[in-house]
Formats: sequence, structure tokens, C-alpha cells
Amino acid sequence: MAALVNHAIAVSGSVSQSAHPKKVVMVGDSLIYGYGDTEGGGWVERLRRQWMDPSEPGPIIYNLGVRGDGVQRVSARLQREFELRGELRRQVPDLLVLSVGLNDSARLGQPTGRPMTDEVTFTRELHGLLDQAVQLCPTFFVGMVPVNEAAMPYADILHFSNDDQAHYSQMTRNACEARQIPYLDLYQRWRAQGERWCHERLSSDGLHPNVLGYRTLMADVLGWQPLMRALNQV
Repeated sequence: MAALVNHAIAVSGSVSQSAHPKKVVMVGDSLIYGYGDTEGGGWVERLRRQWMDPSEPGPIIYNLGVRGDGVQRVSARLQREFELRGELRRQVPDLLVLSVGLNDSARLGQPTGRPMTDEVTFTRELHGLLDQAVQLCPTFFVGMVPVNEAAMPYADILHFSNDDQAHYSQMTRNACEARQIPYLDLYQRWRAQGERWCHERLSSDGLHPNVLGYRTLMADVLGWQPLMRALNQV
């Protein structure tokens, strides 16, 4: 993994090593938290570990993922989470990465049940979240990965579907583009590789990436030029 990270950074440009390394706040749900990665603790944790050597300091990463969070809960805690990460001469964080929406797309009880967050509410809350975020610092958005519908329901009650994901992902993408927020469309990227490829990268619950999935996600993020360029800027 270290070789992969070093190669990706070499391609995009070495991460700047200034006296005050950039602080990156990553806020969202279980995809930020890293649930399912028994090897590396998730893609955020994998990134964090690469830049913890005092002799070769890199960006400071804060993993603020909470399992089960939807857009409303992330929005409610964003300002406070951001303000509490003002270490190093009380500076505020430099970059913000969001990833949320999967839990909002879940349907309750049955595949045709009501969504956890209906489209109107999701759109309103998402727009509020993004408007709040861009007032804090440069913002980036990492989209959701596909699910394995054959493994549903999750926790015996929640039904996730790729059709719903595609819809919520597109709403999110549109909202980000309207605000010029870079959006990493993992859903479309993974789906383009085929169903079997996706299933190989998901845990048995059909919802969370497994070790291979998070390795793949890590490579996707490292190859995402908007974020890598932002990390490299002095």
C-alpha cells in the first residue's frame, strides 16, 4: 500500500511539507469511518497513516465519520466539528471532505417502502449542508459506492437499491456542480466495472466496502486530481 500511495503522490506531485501542514476535516457516514476494512481501517485512516511520520510530515487528517449518519445529522454537527479542529496556532482547517447520502437513500421495511429521507427533504438538507460547507473552507465531496441488492435487507429492515443510489447520487452531483464543489462519482466509476467486480469489493452485508474495496477506494481518491492538487498547494 505504501508503494501505491507513493506512486500516486509522485504522479500528482509530492505533498507539500510546510511548517504548518494542511489540516483536512473529513465528515460523513460509515464510508468516512471506514467500517468493513479490518486491515487498514478505511480509506481515510489509510491516508492518515501515510502522513504521520514527523520526519516527513504531510497533511493532518481528521476522521469524523459516524456510522448511520444521514445528511441532516452531518449538517447539524459540521460547524462544531470544524471549529474544534483549530489546532496549530489556532488555525482553522484548510480543507473539508464530505461523504454522505447512502443512509438517506435506504427504504424502510420493504424495497418499495418510504425512503429514510424523502427527495424533497434530502435536497433541502443537502443544499443547506453544502452552502454551510463552502463558507468554512474549500470543500470536496466523495460519493457513495454501489450496493449488493441480493444481500438486502440490511439489519433486517433497511433496503438499499442501486436505482435509489443512482438517483440520490445524481442529486448530490448536481448540487455540488452548482457550487463548483469537486465531486468524486464512485457510484458510476464502480458500476462501470460490472456487477461482479463491485460485489468482490463489498462486505457480506452488501453495503460496506471490504478490504479490497477500501484499497480500491484509496486508489480512486489518490487519483482524484482536484483533491491531490489542493493538498499540494502551498
